[in-house]
Order: sequence, then C-alpha cells, then structure tokens
Amino acid sequence: MGKLLLLDIDGTLLNSHKQLPTSAREALAKARAQGHELAIATGRAPFMFEELRKDLNIDTYISFNGQYIVHKGKTIHKEALNTETLQSITEFAGQRDHPLVYMNELKMVSSIDFHPDIDESIKSLKFPHPQTEEGFHSDNEIYQALVFCEESEERQYHETFKEVDFVRWHRVSCDILPKGGSKASGIEQLIRATGHSIEDTIAFGDGLNDLQMMEIAGISVAMANGHEKTKAIASHVTSHVDEDGLAKAFSHFGLV
Repeated sequence: MGKLLLLDIDGTLLNSHKQLPTSAREALAKARAQGHELAIATGRAPFMFEELRKDLNIDTYISFNGQYIVHKGKTIHKEALNTETLQSITEFAGQRDHPLVYMNELKMVSSIDFHPDIDESIKSLKFPHPQTEEGFHSDNEIYQALVFCEESEERQYHETFKEVDFVRWHRVSCDILPKGGSKASGIEQLIRATGHSIEDTIAFGDGLNDLQMMEIAGISVAMANGHEKTKAIASHVTSHVDEDGLAKAFSHFGLV
C-alpha cells in the first residue's frame, strides 16, 4: 500500500495567486501513478474547493478542519456546532460589533449585509462577500462558523466559550469549531476508511490550522511560506509554494 498524502489547499496546493502550479499538478499525477492516495485536508467548506477536487480527480477529503469528511465520494463523518452555543456566540459577537459567517457543506451565509473584515478575508479565498439569510444558522447544521475580529480581541472568546475551539486563519478572522475538532481528528477518522496506518500518512501544510495534523501524521512537510510555528514542528520544510515547493517535497520523499 502506498502513502496517504494529506494536502492543505491555500499556500500548499495553491500558490500566492490562488493557482495550482504546473509542477504540483504533475507531481500529484505521478504520485498517484506510483500507488499513493491523494486527499485534501482543509479548513475550507466542500463547496469552496469543488472545482479543484474535480480538476484533480480527488474524491477523498477532510473539510471544515475535520468536521466533514468524505472518502471516495461518500460522507463518513460529520459534526455540527451546537445550535444553542452558536446562538450564544452570535449574541456575544453582536454586542461587540463582530460579524459572523455560517457555513454548511453547500454554502455560507453572513450575519450582516456587508462588513469590510468579511470582505477582506473571504476575498482572499477568491469568494465574494456572502449574503444574509434569515434563520440560516438555527435551521441548518453548521459545521464551521467564522467570527471576525483582530487577534487582540480573540482571547475573550476563548475564555467565554470553552466548549468550542477558535482557530485563527486570517488577520481578522477565526474559525469556530466543535471542541477537539481538527485536521488531526479528521486523519484518525479517515485512516479507518482507507486502511492506512498513521505511519503511512504524510501531511503537507502551511498554516496554524495545520499544526495538529502535522503533529499526528507519520511525516509532516511545511511550506517555506508557512507560519513559523508550523515550520518549527515539521519533519521537513520545503521551498515556497511559488517556487515549486510541493513538487520538490514529493521528490525529496521519493513519491514521484
């Protein structure tokens, strides 16, 4: 059995222009031909990378940082945020003028018609500012929410809502996840379906939401453009994503 390759999207698969480098595309194809299994591991919602996974013919993925997992096109795990807790966070954030975005596997909805922090962070993913929809977060399973505040304002959320995790991914935005939810827990769920051992996993990432995944994987690879904390715990640091970093890492570990 080959390796299970767990691939973050932003800053790992996609370069700083949100494009897939030709070298990465070729490396993925060669690795698959060598018998390795490809899986995406991302904080994004499934609808946000549907085009990419179809383009790469990848039907196994960990999304929402572990809250929604699909193996070969079949959903094998999903865990939504508690509705009452989410409503409490919504009210708490509203008192501080911090907007939220709510996401399920199909779409995202904003708590406010427009906010510059939402616009800045969501546009960094090449998506437009989401629209509002009355009752969306109370009438649907929400697998991940985003609260928009600066890092200096984040601690109050950790201290007040200990039943969930807040993971910063952008200058003005934090993911809100069920307690203990992470790409690491997603890997544990996924390997039960694939038959791989944890030693057969190689995780590729760059951000703070990749830390736990990289700690649990058999081998971890950080991109040179990654966060310093991510690079510090990685088994190997490859080149910048804009300098064929993913392809170079595949070559380094003999995957191609």
